[in-house]
Parts: sequence; C-alpha cells; structure tokens
Amino acid sequence: MRGPKTCRLAVCYNLGLMLSRRVLCQLFVAVFSLSCLASALDRQPNADYRARRVALARKANGGAAVLFAAVEAEGPNALYGFRQDDNFYYLTGLSEPGAAVLIASEVADEGASKARPYTEILFLPARNPSEERWTGPRLSPENPEAARLTGFDRVETLDKLRDELVRLLPRGQAAIYSDLAKGNAASAAAIDWLRRANAFPVSARVEDVRPMLDELRRVKDAGEIALIRKATDASMAGHLAAMHALKPGMSEREIQSLIQYEFQKRGCERPAYAPIVGAGINSTVLHYSEDSATIQAGDVLLIDAAGEYSMYASDITRTLPASGKFTPRQREIYDIVLGAQEAAIKAFRAGRTPMAGEQADALQNVAYNYINSHGKDLHGKPLGQYFIHGLGHFVGLSVHDVGGSSVALDRGMVFTLEPGIYIPEERLGVRIEDMFLVEQNGDLVRLTAGLPRTAEEVEAAMAGR
Repeated sequence: MRGPKTCRLAVCYNLGLMLSRRVLCQLFVAVFSLSCLASALDRQPNADYRARRVALARKANGGAAVLFAAVEAEGPNALYGFRQDDNFYYLTGLSEPGAAVLIASEVADEGASKARPYTEILFLPARNPSEERWTGPRLSPENPEAARLTGFDRVETLDKLRDELVRLLPRGQAAIYSDLAKGNAASAAAIDWLRRANAFPVSARVEDVRPMLDELRRVKDAGEIALIRKATDASMAGHLAAMHALKPGMSEREIQSLIQYEFQKRGCERPAYAPIVGAGINSTVLHYSEDSATIQAGDVLLIDAAGEYSMYASDITRTLPASGKFTPRQREIYDIVLGAQEAAIKAFRAGRTPMAGEQADALQNVAYNYINSHGKDLHGKPLGQYFIHGLGHFVGLSVHDVGGSSVALDRGMVFTLEPGIYIPEERLGVRIEDMFLVEQNGDLVRLTAGLPRTAEEVEAAMAGR
C-alpha cells in the first residue's frame, strides 16, 4: 500500500509525463512548421511583406490582385531546382510552390452589398504526405500555425480560391490584376481555369499587375538592401579569390568554379546569372558562356559573376591581367573605362538623373561621351563604337530588376554602372561593373567599394599586397 508521499509522487510523475508529451507535441509542430519556411536563408519580418500587400491593395483602387507562385519544374528542367516567382516572393516571402495569394483593396460603404474591408488570403495546396517523402515537409493550410508563420490574415486550401473570388468581387465593374507576362505558364493556366470556373464577374476585366508592382519594387526597403549587401559582400569575396589565384595556364572554368565556391560558401543559394569568364578574344564577347578556354600569358580575363542571397542578386564585373600586370595598351583602355564610370558617378543627382534618355546628363550619354573623347583604336578612330551596351540596370530580386532606364534614379534604388570597351581586333575587352545604392540623403554609395577597382589596386591584389 502506497502512502501519501508515494501517491503525490505518482501524480506528479503522471502530470509531468502528460506535460512532457504536450511540450514534445508542440515542439514537433513548431519544428515542422519552421522547417517548411526554411528554404530562404534570411526572411524579412512578416510585417514587411504585409506592408507591400497593403501598398499594392491601395494601388488596386477597389480591385483585387491574384498572384500565383511558381510550380516545380518537371523533366530536364527539374535538374536546376525550384526558384520562386519574384513578384510572389516580394509579396509573401514564401518559397512554397503552387500557392496563390488574393489581395482585395478596401471598398468604402457605398451600399451594404458593395462594402468590403481590406482582405488578404494565402492559398496553399493541401498536404500530400506521399509527395512529401520526395520533397520534404510542406507548409499546409491544415497547419494551425500557418497564419502566424506567414503573417497572413487567413490561410486557406487552394481549392477555395474560386469561391473566395466570387464572394469578394462585386457584381458590377471590377478589375482583377494578375501577372500577364508572356512565359508565365503558371499564371496563365490559373487565370484560364478561373475564367472557365466563372470565378470572375461577367463584366470584370483582367489587367496586368506588373506596372503597379514594378513601381513598388523599384525602391528597396531596409531589409532588401541588407540582403543585397550580403549577396554583394559574398560575391566580392569570390572576385578577390580570383585575383589572388589567377595565373596563366588556368582554365576559365577553374576561375568560375572558384568564384562560385566562395560566394556559395558565404550563404548564396545560386549564381545570380550565368557567369561570364572570358580570356583574350572571349573578353570581347558580351554573353560568352563556355568558360572552357585556357588563359594565356598576356590575356586580360573579364569576369562577370555574382551570387544570389535569399533571392536577392548582385552583379559585379572585373577585368584582370592574366600575368599580373596590364600592358600599356591594356592599361590605357582600362583607365578610359574607369574614367567613364567615374564621370557617370560625378554626373549623378538623386531624383533628377536617369540611366538613359535624350537629356545630355543621362548617365549613359555621359559615359559614352567620355569614352568617345578619350583614346583611339588602331585606325585612329574614336572608341565610342566599341561601347555596345547599356551603362547599367536596376538590381533586386532579379539581376536585371524591374524599372525602366528612363526613370530618374532616386532614394532606395539599387543599380549597376558598367561601362565597357570591346575591341575584337586587339583581343581586348574591358568592363568594370559596380553596385550602387542611393541613400536617403541622396548620396550615391558604391556597395562594391571593398573590391579593388583601379588598375593599381587590381595589380596589388594579384601580387598579394
């Protein structure tokens, strides 16, 4: 027979066991839920993504936006892995394939049947345990933590998308915004299915959401800038490693692999674009991609390579002398390209200067005029004819991010400046590309300032100094 003390111990033991099981169960749910969101290395706070959804809803002016996540590739394309659609990620921060988001702007009380509060719903595919044996755990609408983890007001199964559209959209004139880009197969198929399912009012018009999202995405918030800085810092480490390692006799691919190893070692998921590593005549081919030639003494090696960190890109180009020292002619062309970049930097005025356009102070014109007025080719002709591409582009979720070249460059924008001269006759191509940010005070900041850029700095780095 057990005494009072023994009974108390038994009760405490059983209670402790129950609590332990409950804690273990909660811990399992938490770990499982977090593992579903672990594909992105650094995810911004949920409030950042919600603020973007609210901003889009305001632009929709009473309409609704429906965006679809990318779907997983099949067949040979599956070898390259899954990458989320940029616009979907911008609004959600989620890497879940096959999901959808519905954002409906607030409609004032113009009659009880038409009034509507701001509404946002994330739609996720139902769990498929058999499929998850191949893909790993997926966040599902059945998960009680889904709304808290994602930051959405509601999370529903994807099957309810049609019913929610019918419920939210008024019977009168309505605008439904979606991604109508050519080549967006997931969005096109989903919109077609919704039309056939009578999800839209008869009078509704489907319009392209991209102009509204482009305007929002052009200006980066603090979290986005931090991620771009991480991508850039990791990419600079790769370029610096190439400067230290480069010797005649190495292959272009050897250098490309070294750079990619260094930026992926620092957290980048993948290259931000197909790397370009071209020596000699290959340095004059803008989109050279074979990276298979042997680097010869006396060549210049043009390296255009950078990584993508948590979906955000960087873009850097350096041109190196294979033997460690530029020849006089290589140095002349290099300094002209650098001078063109410096001229564009000096011409910049926040909120006033576009990358390109007809005005004289557009940065493209400034750089071209500098190149065309400095130096000659072997036939005595100006070098402007050898600057054959744009001066720069926006960078963000895409390496060539949204935003037109005629847009005035302003606070919160991130872009490249990349003048170049390519003379096949001389087997000489030089490009210098750096990443820039316009800070809130209007200053232009070079995000790649830590990477050697002048000819002297490049040669010193290659010499180990």
